[in-house]
Amino acid sequence: MNFDQFSMAGKTVLVTGASSGLGHHFAGLLAAAGARVLLAARRMDKLLARIEELRGKGHDAACIEMDVRNGESVRNGFAQATEAFGMPDVVINNAGMEPGVFTYITLEEDDWDAVIETNLKGVWLVSREASRLWIEQGCGGNIVNIASILGFRQQKGVTPYAVSKAGVLQLTRQIALEGARYDIRCNALAPGYFLSSVSSALLESDANEAFVRSIPQRRTGEMQDYDGALLLLASEASAHMTGQSIVVDGGHVVSSL
Repeated sequence: MNFDQFSMAGKTVLVTGASSGLGHHFAGLLAAAGARVLLAARRMDKLLARIEELRGKGHDAACIEMDVRNGESVRNGFAQATEAFGMPDVVINNAGMEPGVFTYITLEEDDWDAVIETNLKGVWLVSREASRLWIEQGCGGNIVNIASILGFRQQKGVTPYAVSKAGVLQLTRQIALEGARYDIRCNALAPGYFLSSVSSALLESDANEAFVRSIPQRRTGEMQDYDGALLLLASEASAHMTGQSIVVDGGHVVSSL
């Protein structure tokens, strides 16, 4: 087996939503694997701090301001990215949000729109712009969408988030189908439950102990649990994979069927 396939050396990777959470973590992982990383988000102050951390470790990194909900901002972001490092070889669609804990009945229209626009429309806008540029340059490319276990199952109080992530899974398959002729691949990583803004209400509540017992591995995820799958999808090790979704959840989906 050629383990060099997992190396990101010589690759440029754009990570959206890189100011915190998984995006923040994945930027460091990809940089350590040899990639030039472009961090994109709306909050430039946090991006700049992360860039300094990465450069301090000897990594090649830059940041760009991008609001994934806005097509013009996405186009400008890619223009900045190309100016800084050239066209990204890989795009990690990680930007996401949730409105808090509301049922579909109590949720307000503006909150629904904000989640769907960020988590689903944003993935489409970024993927569309990257794909148009790859097609124009005739070079192909690789898209990795960060979905969620909630694209496969339900949890009370997170309706728009779950719906958006289910949409991301289907969008991943559509991009894979329509992009293949241009040598564009698209796969998704679906993390299970880990401590985040989406899951904190549950994992920090009195119900946490009973909830964790429902996970076959009897624990929630840690950031590093997603590293192997992310590197597989971002690297040439997955060159013959497209339209696939990898679930990393301690077996939770299996137990929910």
